[in-house]
Amino acid sequence: MLTGDDSQSLKSTTPSSNEMQSRLEKMLSFEWLGQTLASFCWIASVFVYGISSSGDWLQLMAASSWMVSNISSILIIKES
Repeated sequence: MLTGDDSQSLKSTTPSSNEMQSRLEKMLSFEWLGQTLASFCWIASVFVYGISSSGDWLQLMAASSWMVSNISSILIIKES
């Protein structure tokens, strides 16, 4: 149940222009580097162990999707 003033507006979650990260700042962040390294290692492990079943292909697709997601998060950042 909600309490308080119903006319109270929600705070905007969109960052202002001075809060926007640059691409380089994002790429050097611990979170981005960790996730990108993890997805790269996952992709590499599929090739090291070989692709011999449909499960291996699913693993490769999942790891590749994760990598593409990380890369796309860099592309949508607007340069200041």
